[in-house]
Amino acid sequence: MRRLLAWVFVLLIACGAAAAWWLHEPLVTGAQPLELAIEPGTTPRGVARDVVTAGAQTNAQLLYAWFRLSGQDRQIKAGNYEIPVGTTPRSLLRMLVRGEEALRTLTVVEGWTFRQIRQALAKEEQIKQDTAQLSAEQIMEQLGRPGVHPEGRFFPDTYSYAKGSSDLALLRRALHAMDRRLEAAWALRSPDVPLKSPDEALILASIVEKETGRASDRTQIAGVFANRLRAGMLLQTDPTVIYGLGDKFDGNLRRRDLQADTPWNTYTRPGLPPTPIAMPGKAALLAAVQPASTRALYFVAKGDGSSHFSPSLEEHNRAVNRYQRGQSQ
Repeated sequence: MRRLLAWVFVLLIACGAAAAWWLHEPLVTGAQPLELAIEPGTTPRGVARDVVTAGAQTNAQLLYAWFRLSGQDRQIKAGNYEIPVGTTPRSLLRMLVRGEEALRTLTVVEGWTFRQIRQALAKEEQIKQDTAQLSAEQIMEQLGRPGVHPEGRFFPDTYSYAKGSSDLALLRRALHAMDRRLEAAWALRSPDVPLKSPDEALILASIVEKETGRASDRTQIAGVFANRLRAGMLLQTDPTVIYGLGDKFDGNLRRRDLQADTPWNTYTRPGLPPTPIAMPGKAALLAAVQPASTRALYFVAKGDGSSHFSPSLEEHNRAVNRYQRGQSQ
């Protein structure tokens, strides 16, 4: 009997040592990470089978036993995961319990239009294309903003998403992010800013975003537009004309384009255009509500990314001759 007990004891020690070794031994996954999709409602036993089906060369029953013995089997979260090369059964369970899904990123660039955002989303192979067949109006309805023009409503940032998640979900996050940023900026507006609502601030910010070549000029550009709004002058900003032309714009803005009346043509129509013309970032939002105190009513690009600002038309014309036409003063 003593000899039998001794053998049982030795066997238990051996099993424990083997189990400890197995838990810390990397799963055989091949040279590339494995993709693992766990659907909601999958049992721990089903998860173990899915791991093996995904390509891990291990025993599904043994993996399931480890899930059960750990006491964390019911804490495994559904999602889309990547199992890196070198993952052990212990680190695998930790990843599944924490819900560390494989995330990809999409960057919405400051100054992009809604069309450009849709084009970027369409190129993301790992995102579910729920909006592919929807019009812009239908997308806004799906997002709970029926009748709202989509331009300018999505905050430029880098967004992480799990493989298989919806493009509509990402747009919703960007929409709510802009809501928060715009609300925060509007709360910080200068008392004399010539804007009546957060929407007007968003429109002006989008123009500032498109007109700014150098960050240090941003508040000065906003100051010029603020002065023009106060004086009742036409804004006369080329990016609004280009936006109004849409597909008709071929990359070369001509005099006749400046005279082609559209709702966004600030050469032919006073005040702000009816909608934003792009997605403004945080700095542009703040510049719109906190424009620089300046006497300037005009500015012209100098060719190096910066702008020359002028308080009078006479000085502005001299600057145009110098920087745009290469004429000496």
